[in-house]
Amino acid sequence: MSIHHPQSVGLVETRTIRVVEPDAPMLLQCGKTLGPIDVAYETYGTLSETQDNAILICHALSGNAHVAGFNTPGDRKPGWWDIMVGPGKPIDTDQYFVICSNVIGSCSGTTGPSEINPATGKPYGLDFPIITIADMVDVQKLLLDKLGVRRLLGVIGGSMGGMQVLQWAISYPKMVSGAMVIASTTRLNAQSIAFDAVGRNAILADGNFSGGQYHDKTGPDQGLSIARMIGHITYLSEQSMHEKFGRQLRNADEYRYDFQSEFAVETYLDYQGQTFVERFDANSYLYITKAMDYFDLATEYGSLRQAFTNVEARFLVLSFTSDWLFTAGQSEEIVNALIGLDKNVSFCNIRSPYGHDAFLLEPRTLGDLIGGFLENTRRSLQGQGPGGQSLPSPKRKLTDRATRMRVDYELIESLIEPGSRVLDVGCGDGELLGRLIHDRGVDGEGMELDQDMVVHCVQRGLSVIQWDIDRGLGQYAADTFDYVILSQTMQTVRDPEKVLRELIRVGKRVIVSFPNFAHWTCRLQMTFGGRAPQTRQLPFRWYNSPNIHFLSLRDFDQFCQELGIRIEKKIPLGKTSARPLWLLPNLLATQAVYVTTKYANG
Repeated sequence: MSIHHPQSVGLVETRTIRVVEPDAPMLLQCGKTLGPIDVAYETYGTLSETQDNAILICHALSGNAHVAGFNTPGDRKPGWWDIMVGPGKPIDTDQYFVICSNVIGSCSGTTGPSEINPATGKPYGLDFPIITIADMVDVQKLLLDKLGVRRLLGVIGGSMGGMQVLQWAISYPKMVSGAMVIASTTRLNAQSIAFDAVGRNAILADGNFSGGQYHDKTGPDQGLSIARMIGHITYLSEQSMHEKFGRQLRNADEYRYDFQSEFAVETYLDYQGQTFVERFDANSYLYITKAMDYFDLATEYGSLRQAFTNVEARFLVLSFTSDWLFTAGQSEEIVNALIGLDKNVSFCNIRSPYGHDAFLLEPRTLGDLIGGFLENTRRSLQGQGPGGQSLPSPKRKLTDRATRMRVDYELIESLIEPGSRVLDVGCGDGELLGRLIHDRGVDGEGMELDQDMVVHCVQRGLSVIQWDIDRGLGQYAADTFDYVILSQTMQTVRDPEKVLRELIRVGKRVIVSFPNFAHWTCRLQMTFGGRAPQTRQLPFRWYNSPNIHFLSLRDFDQFCQELGIRIEKKIPLGKTSARPLWLLPNLLATQAVYVTTKYANG
């Protein structure tokens, strides 16, 4: 994208501002003080008069303040997240005031180990104090104070940037409205710490490291290059490396039988290491990776629940299916802790082959989620509830499951008491949940497995987590909800017994709707046509149907009896009307809605 492209922020200047004076140093988490502290930052867009549009972007390990646009007309590449930030982009600079600052300890303008130590007149080197993620966030807060930003519509970051987002929500809960955590974690696992340790050891073992005082001579370039190669391997997935390199040789057709780089993946890593050496400082690599290693919210606060107790932000937590550095399971730990505290959280595990680097390479789905979340966070601050908002124009064609007629919605809505707390399992595109929030004033959240549907729900302003109900609902305590809805989903789950038991555990009442596979048209097609039935209610063919269980009203009656579940209401429905159909329901009803609950001794 060129500097003159209408969706580019164009030329931007990286500014530097002093946030800590030398005579009033900042107390760091390690117990030492540091001052002065200067911060490099960039801003895009205009801060609104009501200050409801400020967004802070937090960068990852090797990032900097230059998130979008170009610093000079001759720049070959724009900022590191230019695909997401700019006019008309998901982080729309026509709407939002965007700030990105370089973290403390880095080497891109903010005070770090390569800066001059006023006490010695030489670069700090290893005399620089150990810094933490919390220190990075506290320095960012000082920057925002200087800029006059009192509240943040959103804080967003991937990888180490996501750690900063979590710390922001914890340290300054009154200041953050929306927290977007992408491909991150509450603490590194042993494997990640091991990779960091190997990278640091490569630097420390380099003969040119010179105790960290190498700035006036040849530095530990080889060690830093190796550290980058190791790190870069963790950012990619096996699939992406196979598709990009395979076993291809570079600049040769046959093996040379020596130890020079000859495979394409080897020369690629050589290039990544060399370019990193040209722009990054070895000491900064040591300090920042150590800060990531020390980040451990559960240990620092006693538990994740304790860490998140006072957060007030809405959360959007995102992971990627092929990311083995910061896995979906690590994101789910964040989500489950927030759910256990009844915090507002949405989650999606985005399909991507790109590994950890996917947050830099997946602008479409990631952009839909971030853009929708930001828009609805701002609407919520303006007093506009999610249920009454119209769904944005879909960017993808909805599946048959989402578009086919849902005559059960009107009936289900009438069965739910206003003001109730509701969980909609298999919520689809959020149509029913949105109606319940808008029309019945419920406190509602959703659960959905299909990624496209999760995106639509987030764009709609709903709280929804991507989750397979067959995994259970261990993140919720018993009787958390007044109503749990399982609409047109029972026939698609692998273990109906486990699912219904879990729903009954977390909900005081469970509303279940499902298609009646014993409807007369199904019987006729099977009897006289000899083929799997296909009807308006069951539009799928046998080979592409999500339905893996085939039940009738009588089957469900018996199922509830065997599980000791009480049926409060049983409402058979026809094709197009929400009015009950009582005549020969097992033969004539196309679907049914049940209201179930525990028995008194259940």
